[in-house]
Amino acid sequence: MLFPGNLSLDQAPPISVPFRFLLSAPLFGVLAGLLLALQGPALLAGRWTPGVLAFTHLITLGLVTQAMCGALLQMLPVLAGTRVLGAVAVGRVTHLLLGGGTLALAIGFLADGGPWSLAAAALLGSAFLVFVTALGWGLARAGSANPTVVAMRLAVIALAVTATLGVGLALFWGGIPGLLFLRSLTDVHLAWGLLGWVGLLVLGVAYQALPMFQLTPEYPLRLRRHLTTALFALLLLWSVLYRLAAAERIPSALPVSAAATAGAALLLFAAFTVRLQKRRRRPLPDAGLAWWRLGLAGLAIAVTLWLAGRVWPGFAAHPAYPLWLGGSYLLGFAVPILNGMMIKIVPFLAWFHLQNRQLALGRVEVSVPNLRELLPERTTRWQLRIYVAGLGLLALAPLWPALASRPAGLALAASWGLLGFGLGRAARRYRRVNRQLLAPAAGEIPAA
Repeated sequence: MLFPGNLSLDQAPPISVPFRFLLSAPLFGVLAGLLLALQGPALLAGRWTPGVLAFTHLITLGLVTQAMCGALLQMLPVLAGTRVLGAVAVGRVTHLLLGGGTLALAIGFLADGGPWSLAAAALLGSAFLVFVTALGWGLARAGSANPTVVAMRLAVIALAVTATLGVGLALFWGGIPGLLFLRSLTDVHLAWGLLGWVGLLVLGVAYQALPMFQLTPEYPLRLRRHLTTALFALLLLWSVLYRLAAAERIPSALPVSAAATAGAALLLFAAFTVRLQKRRRRPLPDAGLAWWRLGLAGLAIAVTLWLAGRVWPGFAAHPAYPLWLGGSYLLGFAVPILNGMMIKIVPFLAWFHLQNRQLALGRVEVSVPNLRELLPERTTRWQLRIYVAGLGLLALAPLWPALASRPAGLALAASWGLLGFGLGRAARRYRRVNRQLLAPAAGEIPAA
């Protein structure tokens, strides 16, 4: 079997493997939104408040990483033509450990460390050890070295770095002695997570997802071959320069220059993406496209805010600045892009599996729903409107916390709840039609 674009699905895992991650991811977003609504102004009092840390990790681990792990388990066999070692077992174990570890970490932040943080370190460390080992095994055996596979390899390396630093920080937060030095690596942990794990994987997936789902021309070959590798190299260079500058061994302008170059690379990706979207072969209204446009705008805002903070130190010193910067990248860029992918991947997988089962069984009398019947456009557009309202309120919340913070949390929770409802509806429709396909046809005598 083939996906469009000659992508092999022969070795793909059962649909339950990616669905397990993709359907549970929105629940963590709902929890994050409710946490903001519950704590309100107290959560946004600073970058390092327990509420901000819990909220951030519910998004980065619970929403973003859950969905990305599910997508990778589906994509690696499809794009690289190689199996994930024990995909079904790896999916179950990773999902359980990652979900439990995320909840434990959020509670640990809110409870000021202690046993919850130690439990989170154990659960998350185990989850990423299993996942990275299985994915690394598959990527090492991949015969294909297309740009998306290269981006996946680099993203998994970035995930390993992020997870190693994160587990160490969780152990420190839990009271393990001798780990104080890790506090100075918090920004490195953040950069490898957001720019490396999330950024590199978004770029790699975009090379396949846009031509496939949005019917755009392909990205230029030179950009696909070199952009993700250059971004990874810049991240590695920045990490070294950052540590040397912190030790006052080199001027601080050097890591800033490396980071600025990485920002320019991301803007280059955004510019090419918008250009390709304008050349779509079927320029019809599409909620997935709208989510991508929102995400690309968020990326441009994040890079602009970062540059403004370097040019005007007084602006960077404003208490709202780190919240705006982190929010624009995570909630303005990463989450909308991921959302735009999820609302395409889930109905497409459901339709594709049903279509192939129908053909294999010859059950032409059973109607297989199309993508928009599985996940109606109306649902995704309402989710987008509510999300944009939540983002706007969240942008105002650092300035008027009493007025905007709780409504922002409720709007975000409602948006992610609607996403979960829509994806769950598509999954339920898949199961119902699948049962119809597997049931004996009218007049057929069941086997004894």
